[in-house]
Amino acid sequence: MLIGELARRTGASPKAIRLYEARGLLSRVSRRGAYRIYTEQHFQQVRQIRQAQALGFSLTELGALANQQSEPDWQQVLQQLSDKRASIRQEIQLLERLEAQILLVEGELKSCLADMPSPDTAACEEAIRPTRVEHSRLA
Repeated sequence: MLIGELARRTGASPKAIRLYEARGLLSRVSRRGAYRIYTEQHFQQVRQIRQAQALGFSLTELGALANQQSEPDWQQVLQQLSDKRASIRQEIQLLERLEAQILLVEGELKSCLADMPSPDTAACEEAIRPTRVEHSRLA
């Protein structure tokens, strides 16, 4: 099948498919003249790449799993999934800390505004001194 049909069947753009090939994520693609000829194996590989991307994997991360054989190293895939889950758990913890800090500042600001006869934002600035927030992965 030509790249247009592969793109239509997988939902990936032709440019993305060429990128997957250039990054070594697809097994060898044969050519007929200037045209690339894709197989059902390529179809399955592109679907797996798109599924992995939907799960949060980058093409760089997928490159570590790439090989030119028809079967992936499933033990390595399992390890990558476990590592990704651990990374997501860390991000969730960071987001929960950020949410707690936002709730604290929000509460202090509401309290400051409620204590004033007429809202004076300059007076509330003292009440909500900035706290240092770690943005290791969210920046």
